[in-house]
Amino acid sequence: MPAFGIEMREFHWWRTVFYLIPAVTLYTIALGTVSLVSTLIDRTGNFAHRCARAWAMLILKTTGVRVRISGLEQLEPGRSYVFAANHQSIYDIPIVFSSVPFQLRIVAKESLGRIPFLGWHLQRAGHLLVDRRNPGADIVQKMRRLVGESSSLIVFPEGTRSVDGTLGRFKKGSFLVALGAKLPVVPVTIEGSRHVMQKGRLMVRPGEVLLTVHDAVPTEGVGREEVRALAEQVRAAVARPR
Repeated sequence: MPAFGIEMREFHWWRTVFYLIPAVTLYTIALGTVSLVSTLIDRTGNFAHRCARAWAMLILKTTGVRVRISGLEQLEPGRSYVFAANHQSIYDIPIVFSSVPFQLRIVAKESLGRIPFLGWHLQRAGHLLVDRRNPGADIVQKMRRLVGESSSLIVFPEGTRSVDGTLGRFKKGSFLVALGAKLPVVPVTIEGSRHVMQKGRLMVRPGEVLLTVHDAVPTEGVGREEVRALAEQVRAAVARPR
């Protein structure tokens, strides 16, 4: 996928280390604290999600990342979906959270739950932290609870960030969970985030990212034996921007 509107100006390492990282740390501590306190009153995690959206928007604004969005109009407000996106940068999470106006919960590796403030927020706000070696039989029940609370999930089916922008194979696990919860899957294409911050690099680069929301793929009537075909259908949509 080609870069989209990325500027050639980079943050110098000193600006990243002495300005961007402290700013992001401050946002994480401040909004993470508000989020944690809110969960004592709001057990749904909905207010905590508002904190997460504010956190994401502040990070993008501080970095100089602008997001252009297309395709949201086709989605039904208030409905639960599984959003399946390609993964090129650690900026993908703030990009999605700031751009998709749904109550989002992520499916993430369990180790993220041990990170101060960020991990505490994930645990308290209803996100799904999964041990990839042993996901547990209750993950579908947890998803059904989120659906009952009108929440949606964001997953990155490649399982890891792409180094060169090549779209990897989509793993079946996320789609098995979608089938179990009978949720439609929405393919999401993120273009340009790899050039904001490349995997393995500390430098960041301001610019514009394009987020494209594709037509939802229904899972009603899809059997478990068809999950690989479902994953490939969603992957093909992600690989084909509008």
